[in-house]
Amino acid sequence: MKNYILHLNKPAGRWDDGTPLGNGSQGMMLWGAPAAEQITLNEETIWSGGPMNTRQDDYRAMIDHTRKLYLEGREWEIDPYIDSLGSDLFYRIKSYEYAGNLWAYMDGLDAAQITDYHRDLDLTDGKAVISFRKDGVLYTREAFSSHVSGLQCVRFTADEPFALRLEFTRECTDVLDYKEGWIVAHCHTAFGDNKFRVCVKVETNGSQTVSENGLCIADAAEVILYIGIFTGFRHDCLESASAAGMMKAAKGWDALLAEHTDDFSAIMGRSDIDFTPSAGTDLSSCSAADRLQALKDDENAEDPQLISLYYQFGKYLLVASSREDTLPANLQGVWSEGMNSPWNADYHTNINLQMNYWHAEEAGLGESVQALFTYMNDYLLPGGKRVAAENYHARGMVVHHVSDIYGFAAAADGPWGMWPMGGAWLAFHMWEHYLYTGDKEYLKNTAYDYIRENALFFMDMLFEDGKGGLLSGPSTSPENRFFVTDDAGETKSAYITMSPSMDTEIIGGLLRFYKETEEILGLHPEDGILAGEMADRLPPLTVGKHGQLMEWARDYDEPEPGHRHVSHAFGLYPAAQITRATPELFKAIRVTMDRRLASGGGHTGWSRAWLINMFARLRDGEHTYKNIRALFTQSTLPNLFDAHPPFQIDGNFGGAAGIGEMVLQSHEKFLSLLPALPDKLANGSFSGLQARGGYTVDASWTGGMVDTFRIYSADNSAADVELPAADGTVYISEAGTAYTVKNGMLHLPGNALLTKQK
Repeated sequence: MKNYILHLNKPAGRWDDGTPLGNGSQGMMLWGAPAAEQITLNEETIWSGGPMNTRQDDYRAMIDHTRKLYLEGREWEIDPYIDSLGSDLFYRIKSYEYAGNLWAYMDGLDAAQITDYHRDLDLTDGKAVISFRKDGVLYTREAFSSHVSGLQCVRFTADEPFALRLEFTRECTDVLDYKEGWIVAHCHTAFGDNKFRVCVKVETNGSQTVSENGLCIADAAEVILYIGIFTGFRHDCLESASAAGMMKAAKGWDALLAEHTDDFSAIMGRSDIDFTPSAGTDLSSCSAADRLQALKDDENAEDPQLISLYYQFGKYLLVASSREDTLPANLQGVWSEGMNSPWNADYHTNINLQMNYWHAEEAGLGESVQALFTYMNDYLLPGGKRVAAENYHARGMVVHHVSDIYGFAAAADGPWGMWPMGGAWLAFHMWEHYLYTGDKEYLKNTAYDYIRENALFFMDMLFEDGKGGLLSGPSTSPENRFFVTDDAGETKSAYITMSPSMDTEIIGGLLRFYKETEEILGLHPEDGILAGEMADRLPPLTVGKHGQLMEWARDYDEPEPGHRHVSHAFGLYPAAQITRATPELFKAIRVTMDRRLASGGGHTGWSRAWLINMFARLRDGEHTYKNIRALFTQSTLPNLFDAHPPFQIDGNFGGAAGIGEMVLQSHEKFLSLLPALPDKLANGSFSGLQARGGYTVDASWTGGMVDTFRIYSADNSAADVELPAADGTVYISEAGTAYTVKNGMLHLPGNALLTKQK
């Protein structure tokens, strides 16, 4: 894997153009201003609020009444009925908050006098370097965020002695203590009074003085800051936790950096996708802002390496905000600017949390995936079981469209919050991990309870349609509305219905892989059999009057035909229920996507990222590339952050997943190399990508044709491989065995490295 550097050529003008660093649980954003460095700090458990009592004794009666209205053909009465129950039906969770700002003021560094400014982020090693000159003197700032030590580290150096003043600021700060070598801030959250402590150990060869304005350092050649953040959420005693945590700074800068680099680069180096530029068009030394602007200015401009960089940035952000012993990445990863984050920077489970992990399995980011599974089991599972029992009077667990670090699982915000599929969708991630690894111990000890509890909920909650079928609901097609006509002929818009297509896809998939789980483990085989039978009674996916895949069980029109969600496309991606093996539905979902785009769809970063993955699954490389380009030119900030707007990190992760889907797919029970490669990316390579079945795959190509590829699995499994090659094309193994492409496929009896015969 080559070294990937994200170049930025000026200080951040706003927070979401900063340089993000993170160790999984803590994050910092460097602004990079020469005279006033602003370091915005975060810790993933600094979250307002707390556990809520969401018990509603009348909730099940409401469920039953909405079902009655639907079966009686009075669907237009459902939303007004829900509205009549009042806002107490829905809850509001509180926001994720920042930890504060650490300021480093350096007098005399007027921006107009600065030359040779560079702000670089090494995505492979997880280290930032900011450098500039004034009057020939070189000033350098280095920073990294270490998962190994749990500390965030910043170093200021210059060619000649300098002065620096350090200051900490944050709302809700109870005590701020400056003393020689230390800054300690005792703080709390805006709601819930959740305590935390920010500790900064300062090491320097300069002189130190303390004032009410902070810690002042003079005549320094070097200033090093070791930053630790400790929360009451994680520690019973903040004093002892912070003392023990800050002891790790004693290792010193060089040792901490070395162990961080070894840890971070080992994960980042597992996989790579490299698109080769045309001769003479290497732009890797240019700033990301300039490269993005070039694409905006010229619709014919090309920058294949920017796509490679964006893929690595997607990996980098997940490793920096999600590790094996942390919470999962939220709507902004682990980064946040203030007390009230957009959409609370919460865990949105109607696509956003899931999208954060779409690229993780293929990229080999197992440590990051582990954070998601721990959150699902330790937070969502108990919270979801409580809501299922108290509000639905059902077994199992249920999670609606938002959650937090307190295990919130009830309906929230408004009628659109009655979508009860969040927990079930997340169960697909556990099943996918099993498909990638074949690890039965993991399936039994980590995934089983979560999958089973979701299945039991829907086995209890599905209801008869009076025609031999089963329906789900009340539910929604996430955040979208439809038109319904009442008995007076008046057209109204509504959210709530029964068995929207996404429900059918999620519940059907869940029940079927739960059945398969029981067949593998044999723990409750009778429940597995029943789950399969119930899945077969769900409504079929249906083609509508426009040739589109219907979004609802009835062929409604919608007030927003360009809506950002394309929820009924779940069966195409991320699930694999709609494939070339279902040609009618495969064609219909393409019509759906074309209609969405024709009406303005894809106007948010994450929505555009979803389209990239869907076009890749449709094996349309040109539209995949077109949407990658649109993501870059319409929804990407100068530092490559995704913009909803504002910043929302799922588009970065979804975009990375789509880039992977272009070059390798494995959801059709065989390996497909370059399934959606556009002409603009005709030359390149990838290495270390993971595929379902336990395979690791490398490949290189020129002119859109695979030159060499390697298939490896720990148990030397046979593999069927689809290639963009004419029948009769021959590939030769290292052992000299010839394999001939037939019907676009090769069958390999085991591990092999093959080269196309000249």
